[in-house]
Amino acid sequence: MKYIVFGLGNFGSSLSTTLTAMGHEVIGVDKKMDKVELHKDDITHTICLDSTDIQAVSSLPLEDADAVIVAIGEDEGASIMTTALLKQLHAKRIIGRAVSELHTTVMQAMGVHEISRPEQTSAIRLAKRLNFKGVVDSFELSDKHNIIELKCPEKYVGKTLLESEFRKKYNITVLTTIKPVEGKEDGKISGVATAETVLEEGDTLVIFGALDDLKDMLDDSE
Repeated sequence: MKYIVFGLGNFGSSLSTTLTAMGHEVIGVDKKMDKVELHKDDITHTICLDSTDIQAVSSLPLEDADAVIVAIGEDEGASIMTTALLKQLHAKRIIGRAVSELHTTVMQAMGVHEISRPEQTSAIRLAKRLNFKGVVDSFELSDKHNIIELKCPEKYVGKTLLESEFRKKYNITVLTTIKPVEGKEDGKISGVATAETVLEEGDTLVIFGALDDLKDMLDDSE
């Protein structure tokens, strides 16, 4: 997948280098040449430009990016301006980094699709989530095993867990499901999932498994 990351501070550089190491194409952007030079060997592409300049930002391949991440932290004004330009240029998925409650509120008001809070640990966690299409969140249990939250793929809607054959085909386990609640950001946890649990549209699945097995399931679900 392809990502553009604005801001190569601790958060942005950690995110960019992790995504690059995972095999994704990343364009890392910063207005300071020293940061661009520092990370040029660890990120697919690095570019020095002012992200508050609409002409400069519009020169980037925004339409080809699976997500654009505004990782600017130390300058909230630049972060908000960059986000506004990306909205104006119709970037299809914008992920913002907020460093305060007010920053979060402004980004929410601007219609940012997802908002992440600092710092390096969050960057690596976000990178792992971006590595798997459709994943809402992830939690690392070991180098090889994760628990992920995944929006129920369309192919499984209406099926029971037994019929879905997650364990038989992929050796992964659905621990529980989270049902959406109207008007609330957090859903309702349904308790321990059983073979008879029916998957419904809008459900979030909480799944345990090895990274390679999880990736196989996600690839088959596209």
